[in-house]
Amino acid sequence: MFEILSPGNRPGEMTKKFELYDRYGVEEYYLYDPDKVKLTGWRRREGKLQSIDQMDGWVSPRLKVRFDLTGPELQIFTESGVRFLTYSEMAQRAEREEQRAELERQLKEQERQRAEQERQLKEQAEAKIKMLYLRLQELGIDPEQL
Repeated sequence: MFEILSPGNRPGEMTKKFELYDRYGVEEYYLYDPDKVKLTGWRRREGKLQSIDQMDGWVSPRLKVRFDLTGPELQIFTESGVRFLTYSEMAQRAEREEQRAELERQLKEQERQRAEQERQLKEQAEAKIKMLYLRLQELGIDPEQL
């Protein structure tokens, strides 16, 4: 279980949650306070959730992730060492993806318009050829003999 404190969380409420998690056998419980960049953790040993002394560099046996508190914010790494993105990084990535999708949509629309223009030009050229063909016939000239 991993929770992030928000300004509305009250100590009594968090104590009740902890007791609930302890009673129902949660194996690990992590509580992160982003305002203080503080991570507290507990691990089930001997049937109870017991405090983890050192969280910086801790590797969760259950989640297989490592917690790093050396920087200005909590960083979490996968078992293979890949860092999970922060919320702001995910938001930036999503924004870039939206921009890419919009650009792709615009390019497809431009391609559709270009194809439509080519179709219209071809129709106009064919109509001119047909008019020329008919005009030559009116003048008594067989276009097939040219």
